Amino acid sequence: MNEIEKWYDEVYDEWTRLDRHRVEFDITKRYLDHYLKGDKLKIFDIGGGPGRYSIYLAEKGHQVTLLDLSGKNVEMAKIKAKEAGVELAGAVKGNALDLSEFEGEAYDVVLLMGPLYHLIHEADRRKSIENAMRLLKKGGLLVAAFISNYAPIQDALLYCNADFDTEELLTYLENGLNEAEQGFTTAYFTGVEEAKALMNSFDLEELAFAGIENILGSKESEIMASPQYAKWIDIAYALSQDAKVYGTSQHFLYIGKK
Repeated sequence: MNEIEKWYDEVYDEWTRLDRHRVEFDITKRYLDHYLKGDKLKIFDIGGGPGRYSIYLAEKGHQVTLLDLSGKNVEMAKIKAKEAGVELAGAVKGNALDLSEFEGEAYDVVLLMGPLYHLIHEADRRKSIENAMRLLKKGGLLVAAFISNYAPIQDALLYCNADFDTEELLTYLENGLNEAEQGFTTAYFTGVEEAKALMNSFDLEELAFAGIENILGSKESEIMASPQYAKWIDIAYALSQDAKVYGTSQHFLYIGKK
């Protein structure tokens, strides 16, 4: 946890990541818009980073509490919320594995769109989901995100002139563990069936499972500069629940109802 915290505090700028990866951001927002129904929902964003999604949802009038392991991200969320002219219900430094200080069954929606990227042990991944479920009201929505175990291959394809190790890339399909010295902080990349089985082992009704970037991933920079960007986003959204193209995505999104 210290190594992951240091990565986000000292090395990586998570706020600008979604400027570079607008496809992920825009399609995920479309899912949130589709499934989050009602006014002034009470939302808890676990591992919400610098607040991209928290601020987006606060702008829609929801009451959003953000929690993140990185103190830098939490402070950035406060700054960016103020710049956007919205107020978060809370922005606190904390760990997805210990949410005991927060009231149970108090939230209409819980976002878990970050912690599952970095919890390399299944017991910890399950613990983070159990904690999220405890906070969620009956009938509430849990939104969870995973990094796909195809992501390293898709990333290499995106930067196709960069050197890479073929065996290493293919190994992720069998073992999703990414060590800190492999160009990213400690992470766990998840397969489709593994992600679905994990989420569906809880008291949740699966509403959606999506491959976010799908066919757009390796052409993202060109698409972002294209006047046809909105049309490509429509296509990717239409294909996002097509199981035949899940492996072309770098991120998976699960939405379930408690």
